[in-house]
This record gives sequence, C-alpha cells and structure tokens, in this order.
Amino acid sequence: MNILVTGGAGYVGSIVSEQLLKQGHEVFVLDNLTQGHHAAVPDDAVFLYFDIDEVAALEDILVHCRIDAVMHMAAETVVEFSMTDPGRYFKTNIVDGITLLDTMVKSKVNRIIFSSSASVYGEPESPLIGEDHPKNPINSYGETKLMFENILKWYGSAYGLKHISLRYFNAAGASENLGEDHWPETHLIPNILKAAMNPDKPVAVFGTDYPTRDGSCVRDYVHVIDIARAHILALEKLDELSGRAYNLGSGEGYSVLEVIDIASEVTGVNIPIDMHPRRAGDPAVLVASSVRAGAELGWNPEHTTLREIIESAWKWMKENPDGYEC
Repeated sequence: MNILVTGGAGYVGSIVSEQLLKQGHEVFVLDNLTQGHHAAVPDDAVFLYFDIDEVAALEDILVHCRIDAVMHMAAETVVEFSMTDPGRYFKTNIVDGITLLDTMVKSKVNRIIFSSSASVYGEPESPLIGEDHPKNPINSYGETKLMFENILKWYGSAYGLKHISLRYFNAAGASENLGEDHWPETHLIPNILKAAMNPDKPVAVFGTDYPTRDGSCVRDYVHVIDIARAHILALEKLDELSGRAYNLGSGEGYSVLEVIDIASEVTGVNIPIDMHPRRAGDPAVLVASSVRAGAELGWNPEHTTLREIIESAWKWMKENPDGYEC
C-alpha cells in the first residue's frame, strides 16, 4: 500500500515509517519539522515538507501519489504546555485534523489509523484501564485526542471513513537506527538517560505525594517498536474493525522513582534527582489493559521488560549523544 504518515519525522512516526517500509509498503512522510527531524525520516520514504493545513499540497499528494491509507500522528503533544496554551492544541489537533479529514474525503482516501492517547481517560477509576473506562480528560491535550476520536466516528457514519484509534501508554525505547529526540524533551526516560550522561544536570521528578507506592506517578511503558507493530496490525484489519479504539500498554506500571532505579542499573550511573511539586494535569496512575488489542488485533508487547526498553534507548543515546543534530 501507499501510506501517508503525518508527523512521520517525529519519534513514533519515524519508527512507524521504518517498520512500514520493512513490511514492503510505500511510505510518504508529511512533516513541517516543528518538532520532527529530517534525519529521522527513513531513507526509503518520500519526505514531504509542509503543514497539513496546506490543502492544495495535501490534496495533490493524496491524489497523485495514490495514497491508500493515512497514519495520522501530527499533533501538539506536550501535556504541560496544553495546560497553559490550549488554543494551539485545539488548532493543530482539531482544526488541522478536520482539514486532513475533509481533504481525504474529497480525494476519496477513506482509511486512517489515528494516534490517540491514554490522556483521554483522565484520573483512572480502576487499577487497569480498559477501553470502556470513563473518558474524563484533565488537560487540553487529552481533550483534543478524545474529540478527534469522536470526530472520526461521525466521519465514519457520514462519509464511510474507516478508522481505528490507538491509545498510547508511554511509548519508549528505540529501534536500531532511530530514537527519541525532542526539544524541549519532556518524556521521562530520555530525560533520565540525559541525566546519566550529564550528572551535573539532575532529572526532575514532579510530585512525590501521589497516592502511589512511593509517592511518584505510575505509568505504563511500551516499546516503540511494539507500538509501530500495532499500527501495521490495525491497518491490516481496518476493514473488519473500523470504528474501534485500542489501548497499547503492557498492563504493568512503574513509578518515576522505579524507572530511575532501573535506568541507574542499566547505565551504571547513580542518577541525580531534583524534586519538584506536581504538574497540573498529571494523573497519579495510568496503566492499560490491552486485552482487546490482543483479542482483536492479535497484538501483545514483544519487548516485555522495562529494562529492555531502557537498554535500547540508552544504546541509541550513547551512539547519538546530540540526537539528530550531530
């Protein structure tokens, strides 16, 4: 198939693109490089440098490149900023997303896999979050992800758009050639590993008074290659499972302090910590039940330990200490 990956120069998008190419698909990466990196785009992918709100250019690609399906990952993603500047999140994640959908409908491209988020759930009401858990986002990032899932439902019923939403629970790790490099970096594991490389810069821990086993937030980490594999499985089963949403998690949570301890073992460095108050919009615990993804998509994580995930990220960071700017 010919697959358009929006946000394909970003962390997850680049590795999804890489794995699609390995499966024999033709990949077209659309990215404005605001957060992505040209160097992260796989060599065999076609790179398209523009915004998804550039309708004429987008329509030209969808039609003339004979796109069969879209994997939509272009988004504003930093939870902290979503609390202070929600307008930018609604513009990019909703307004621009609708532009993409309208252009797809006009161009008769009717298949999309959407990169959603665990943030749609808000504060969990049960130890394991299933897809039927109440959706009560506590930040505008999660709100925009939930809104777009609902928009997809209406476009499906009105225009025949086939869609699956994948709710990530903390993508982490690296492939052999591609890794995580954000600016600013807000994700925990790369920040911990940066602190291991530069002990003069401690890792920030936001909140030590949560109702968890050690007071720090608990999260569910999934290897980014497993997340990429879920996209490919969803694409293969899109016709029969259109309209469904799936959690991508391991079913096991680790606290921030536990992640730091494991990273210290992997790196051999006593990683320094700098304690801070809680951040607005951060739930205490987010751990996924992925039973539905296993039963319907045939997806279960293959990289099952946090140590393995951190080891892959550490290997990539040591080989690319300046990220993609080296």
